[in-house]
Amino acid sequence: METFEALLQSLAARTPAPGGGAAAAWACALAAALAEMAAAFAEDADGVARARELRTTALQLAERDGQAYAEALAVRRRVPRDEAQIAAAMAAAAEPPLRIAEVGAEAAELAASVAMTGKPALRGDAMTGALLAEAGARAAARLAEMDLDVAGHAAPPGMAARAHVATRRAAAARDQALG
Repeated sequence: METFEALLQSLAARTPAPGGGAAAAWACALAAALAEMAAAFAEDADGVARARELRTTALQLAERDGQAYAEALAVRRRVPRDEAQIAAAMAAAAEPPLRIAEVGAEAAELAASVAMTGKPALRGDAMTGALLAEAGARAAARLAEMDLDVAGHAAPPGMAARAHVATRRAAAARDQALG
């Protein structure tokens, strides 16, 4: 298991990945872990299980985001330049951050629920989880939108709307958690 300091060193390194997408995913994983802890203290087995799934998924998406971005960069650097291939690669690169945004929205909703119904002593932890999840979801959604802008016509229909919905869900959960 990599230490947190090692993780931060890899993020700070002068490499294309990990980058913003991984950082957003890690924020969502931290949020899910806080929701998991608060749900455990509330003896909410379903909440614990779902938070654990979200945490695992967020970490997997951090890896996938780096892979998809590396693939898109490779296509962008090819000579001769093929705009259709670039658009398709950028559309594919948008999927991991879009999924991160959706996971973040669900983590924010779960954390907000635990903040409202769980143990009062853990409300601050669950609220922190909702805030982190919202930040991760918002950042990831914006990254997906940026990739979709480059993808243009190659972007599958509905992807931008999914990013918008994830951002709105996460913001609503944040508001609920803050009371």
